[in-house]
Amino acid sequence: MSGVRRRGRPVVEVGAQVHFGGVRWQVVALSRQGFHLVDEGGADQVVLAGHLFADPGFAVLGAEPVQAVPQWGLFETAPVAAREKAMAWLRHVREVECGLPGGPDSGGVMRAEYDPQRWTLAERERAKAAELTALGFGRVSDRTVQKMRLAYRKQGLWGLVDHRSTRGRSGGGRQDERVVAAVREVLRGQRGRSKGTVKGLMPLVARLLDNRYKGAVTMPSRATFYRLVHEIAHPADHPATRVRTVPVTDDGRGFTPTVALRPGEQVQIDTTRLDVLARFDDGSVGRPELTIAVDVASRAILAGVLCPAGTQAVDAALLLAEMAVPHPARPAWPDVLRFTHSTVLPAERLLSLDERLRGAAARPVVVPETVVVDRGKVFLSKAFTGACEALGIGVQAAPPFAPTAKGIVERTFGSINTLFCQHLPGYTGSDVTRRGKDAAREACYSVAELQELLDEWVVHYHHRPHQGLRHPMLPKIALSPNQMWAALVAVAGYVPVPLTGNDYLELLPVRWQAITEHGIRLHHRTYDHDLLGPHRGQPSTVAGRGGKWEIHYNPHDVRQIWIRLPDGQLTEIPWIHRDHTHQPFNDRIWHYLRTITGQRAGQDAEQAEAALAEALDALMRRARAGQATAQEQHLLNRTTTVRTPPPRRSESPYQAPPPHPGATYAGEDSLDGLDQGQETQDLAQDETMDGPAASVSGYGLYDAEEEALKW
Repeated sequence: MSGVRRRGRPVVEVGAQVHFGGVRWQVVALSRQGFHLVDEGGADQVVLAGHLFADPGFAVLGAEPVQAVPQWGLFETAPVAAREKAMAWLRHVREVECGLPGGPDSGGVMRAEYDPQRWTLAERERAKAAELTALGFGRVSDRTVQKMRLAYRKQGLWGLVDHRSTRGRSGGGRQDERVVAAVREVLRGQRGRSKGTVKGLMPLVARLLDNRYKGAVTMPSRATFYRLVHEIAHPADHPATRVRTVPVTDDGRGFTPTVALRPGEQVQIDTTRLDVLARFDDGSVGRPELTIAVDVASRAILAGVLCPAGTQAVDAALLLAEMAVPHPARPAWPDVLRFTHSTVLPAERLLSLDERLRGAAARPVVVPETVVVDRGKVFLSKAFTGACEALGIGVQAAPPFAPTAKGIVERTFGSINTLFCQHLPGYTGSDVTRRGKDAAREACYSVAELQELLDEWVVHYHHRPHQGLRHPMLPKIALSPNQMWAALVAVAGYVPVPLTGNDYLELLPVRWQAITEHGIRLHHRTYDHDLLGPHRGQPSTVAGRGGKWEIHYNPHDVRQIWIRLPDGQLTEIPWIHRDHTHQPFNDRIWHYLRTITGQRAGQDAEQAEAALAEALDALMRRARAGQATAQEQHLLNRTTTVRTPPPRRSESPYQAPPPHPGATYAGEDSLDGLDQGQETQDLAQDETMDGPAASVSGYGLYDAEEEALKW
């Protein structure tokens, strides 16, 4: 009974032979969601249906291969004539396979020459070849019929399309492959060097061709050469493209916003020279070096250490001590800068835990969980790593040549220069064109005096609203680092990442979008991943869509999309603000949030999208606490049916997102206990109903083990 097909799909029933876990089994009994299996040696086991079907090597032995799901998105890009011919081939292929043009159980009269009971498959293919030749399909052989039948079995209707009509433009067009290879080699050789013009590449390519082929290859004309470079050059390598307009690294990794969900979860540390001159102890004048630590979650400057030049490992270790202990307030500071007089920080509760805060400055005190540093010798020295180990702090080195990996601390340096340094005597400006004539003569502060001024300014900075900090309940109001730190004291749980399969993805709605340098924009949301690096700004190979790429999306769960890359597979691309969400949401919820939130004057698309993500998180929290309106609860209920199992850790390339920061809202003490209790209750209920969780494979979003190399 193994291999029985019903409506084209194999079934698993009593007596069927299956391949599971690398072993051949026979199904001897069915019980609810379990299969009782026995192998050739007599060993038996009971396996849940979900665990059985999720096994990578699972197959029903003796059954024909499962028919591929039609790739309708690609099929619609073919010309009309090619589609009509493919539909005509479809009826003939079906008739060869089962004897009826409409497929099994389609009804009608079966022609004698295609009766599977009387003729073999090879004989039916030979008869069909003769028939098609007589019908005007050209000279068709039985080999051609077999090829089309196998293509249909493997790719569905898309396999019957004449792909000569859908072939996209190649990178080099009709140019000599040796010329194209030479241009690519010269472009690679120019990486990391100052850019010139396209005209300047011509003698380099000509010299390379002459040295390699001794005059056997002719250079194309100037206009053709310009078009060739424009076709095959990556945006980061093209001489006519400004580097700052291409936010990708040398290996194609794109910029992804760094997200931390609780204070101290990730702290970025870096060193730079300030744009201000100071007088050193030896009487010389120069720009001091500043090393700071910035908390990603609250944007708080946890510590800052100035030194004349050449930051040492001990300076970096001092930075850790500055973060881990309260910073004392100076006697001359106003009371508003003292911790005990702060109206934002939870002073009363924290004073009961640490009496040292009574004389401290009004700034956060955080012991980091992980510090992100560059690959400088100072931060990889034994002194620094040993200090981090003693404090229980993990050290994570940023990927090489990836400045966006520490984008927050880099931007904070810019804020210090514009908000602090430019108001001091001896300010040099950001470059030599902005420097005054007497900047060195104006310098009057020593490094110690600048350190005192900087310490006081940092406290003021923590009271200043930051445009990148938003409260979930007040997404339109910019919070200060102190306010954000107070709001993120408590943290919440998370929802497992939904899973899906290839067949399901092929049936999702299709859109055609371009891949820009920022990723893929869909309905005012941005989707991005490192996998898009080689394809940013590049047209797809699909003819008939103007260079756009095939995108599949789930209208009931828009936290990710799937793109068909040149390998032909659908690849998951996440929403850049996915960590803000605790459950799937659809376009109706997104449209509702855009309607009630609106866009502030002067707010760009990126800020508006971040504000919407925070509003979405607040909406889901209100719904879990029972505080959502009837309309909001109705919108959220429409997405509760798309919950799927979490990905298997051993095979999924991503991990479930970490907990998202919580906050205290009006009318409740804290949502953390509610989130944690509800999650524990759901987990206990699942284990009671379904038994031990079965391993499944699917799609996720995060792989912490490879984070340092794939930011």
